Amino acid sequence: MTMQVCVIGAGVIGITTALELQRRGHSVLVLDREGVAAQASAGNAGAFAFAEVEPLATPGIMRKAPKWLLDPLGPLSIPPAYALKIAPWMFRFWQASRPGPYRDHLLAQASLMEHSAAALTRLIADVDGEPMMQRDGQMQLYESEAEYRANLPAWEVRREHGIDFELLESREAIAEKQPGLSPRFTHGGFTPGWMNTVDPKKWVEHLARIFRERGGRIEFQDIRALTPLEGGVRVTRVDGEIEAAKVIVCAGAWSHHLARTVGDSIPLETERGYNTTLPEGAFDLRMHLTFSGHGFVATRINGGVRIGGAVELGGLDLPPNFKRADTLLNKAVQFLPGLNTLGGTQWMGFRPSLPDSLPVIGASPNAPNVVYAFGHGHLGLTQSAGTAELIGTLVDGQPTQISLTPFSAARF
Repeated sequence: MTMQVCVIGAGVIGITTALELQRRGHSVLVLDREGVAAQASAGNAGAFAFAEVEPLATPGIMRKAPKWLLDPLGPLSIPPAYALKIAPWMFRFWQASRPGPYRDHLLAQASLMEHSAAALTRLIADVDGEPMMQRDGQMQLYESEAEYRANLPAWEVRREHGIDFELLESREAIAEKQPGLSPRFTHGGFTPGWMNTVDPKKWVEHLARIFRERGGRIEFQDIRALTPLEGGVRVTRVDGEIEAAKVIVCAGAWSHHLARTVGDSIPLETERGYNTTLPEGAFDLRMHLTFSGHGFVATRINGGVRIGGAVELGGLDLPPNFKRADTLLNKAVQFLPGLNTLGGTQWMGFRPSLPDSLPVIGASPNAPNVVYAFGHGHLGLTQSAGTAELIGTLVDGQPTQISLTPFSAARF
């Protein structure tokens, strides 16, 4: 049955979901405050990180957190002005890191990753997207045997979930795959199946263009509230109201504000990520590099290099602290001798994050015609195609490809 569906959010989750709903025969309108790929979808690392099945909330992580938090420019920081506000979220994060919940979240994450990898293959074929992909693999780097050994359990988790990798136990083995690295890196792990897009913003714009060519509409308006109706939803915009049979909330770090208008309280927080994108020729980067002990990556974007990552739990309103981007770039110069840092462009974006590291995917507990697809944290691009197929199946009233129970908004 064809429905009038309104998707709120024109980032990678929203646009991919709109395209999937359109493919299923629905009439789809996308609404966004700013534009296509205007927020986290514009400046992320461009990685389809299907190997990253382990949740962020892992057993023992809270023992590490105080050390990280003492460094305001370290891999994890909380601005003092935000510390009290985020305390309830951090308590939930600690609860999620206990062994029992962690195992449940790991299984849920792995199932979503496996489904999303297959869904991305289908999406790339549907939109002729292969020219926008880079299939070069990824290497995680360690600075000592002790650091390497401490991370071996995470590699064993990947093995258990069928992820192919090669462990590297010498500088020579590392240099064979990526020349030009600092000799401080003694060990590594290479994931050959890892892939990136050449540019995450261009990828979303490509999907949006196809959506429009197939008859979809995208409008730019601020959304104030959602109101459940008999058989539908009223969407209150700044210039009036519209009605739809279904509304899909894919508004990233702003999604919980809309959920609150239908009575759902969802503990969404904002991981503020920073990066610097250097122009073409900055470094001969052969693959996606992850500097495991420092919480950031180097990745190829449009032939240049993007240096970014780390986590600042600082909400939506505090001004950006671009010293964090400077710190990452200074470290990158040490790790990649010869890196040309001239001509870089800095960026800060908001990653929507839930304390158990799982997104919300499914209908609102209070409004069955409001469907949620947000909170993917670092993995929005990675899980976008899988999330879109799940939402499409849900809207059509069919059994979903994986269980959505772990992703339900009711879990909070």
